[in-house]
Amino acid sequence: MTKHIIDVRNLTKVYDGRAVVDHVNIAVPRGKIYGFLGPNGSGKTTTIRMLCGLLTPDEGEGTCLGMDLRRDAMEIRRRVGYMTQKFSYWEDLSIRENLEFVVTMYGLDRPKERVDQALRDLRLTEREKQLAGSLSGGWKQRLALAASILHDPELLLLDEPTAGVDPQARRDFWDEIHRLAAGGMTVLVSTHYMDEAERCHAIIYMAYGKILVAGTAAEVIKKTGLSMWVVHGKDLMGLMRRLEKEAANCSVAPFGDSLHVSCADKAAMEKVIGPLRRDNAYKWTETEPSLEDVFIYYTKSAKDNFA
Repeated sequence: MTKHIIDVRNLTKVYDGRAVVDHVNIAVPRGKIYGFLGPNGSGKTTTIRMLCGLLTPDEGEGTCLGMDLRRDAMEIRRRVGYMTQKFSYWEDLSIRENLEFVVTMYGLDRPKERVDQALRDLRLTEREKQLAGSLSGGWKQRLALAASILHDPELLLLDEPTAGVDPQARRDFWDEIHRLAAGGMTVLVSTHYMDEAERCHAIIYMAYGKILVAGTAAEVIKKTGLSMWVVHGKDLMGLMRRLEKEAANCSVAPFGDSLHVSCADKAAMEKVIGPLRRDNAYKWTETEPSLEDVFIYYTKSAKDNFA
């Protein structure tokens, strides 16, 4: 049994002369949930498709489920569970009919037992006759997850699975993910939701083809080395424009009735905001950065590989 379900090095994919995925290294231990974060267009989906054998890397090597990424791509496809961003099942079939069709495509044994079990696990039994096209986003999500695990995969790849789903449905979904991981399944999930990222055992932050940082949420925040201030006062948008002009290396973002100002260069930040803190029009509070602050900082500071 391999220690790492995913273990790839220098994974690269080039389109039109540009590296969409640029020499990426990923190692995901068995039975863990890893969050895959990054702005749109950062290469997360392309990476996931290479990991599950749907795309062939232009460079790099490694294994998925202990199998060679290039040589065993077809077998990896059969043994990985993959849930795409867009609902991809048959809307004119019922929930049960969709699951039965997937079981048939995989040529699985015990078809009725597998479908019944999936319906129970995802609490779909009472809706099994409902057409997929009539389901809300949350129920479609449950159906897609049920279909993704019918063949008992060791690895589950989820590409922004909760986009557009209400908070309760997202919480129910993540409870199910943790149940699967507790049973030994490994999960790699891309997400833009910081509360979801914090529910992962570790996260990988990717921006414009490159992995910038990886580790637990606490480790990622610490590695960034951000100094963080929260500002309250009048005309915050005017202050924001001033800070963006005078503190080019800092990240400034509005949060409700405050601004979050962060910078990895504490000395440079102090030079700019020191005089401003003596202005009684504003209240400045030094605080610890959140994962969302780190996400915004990396997104603004990363170089766009298509710029």
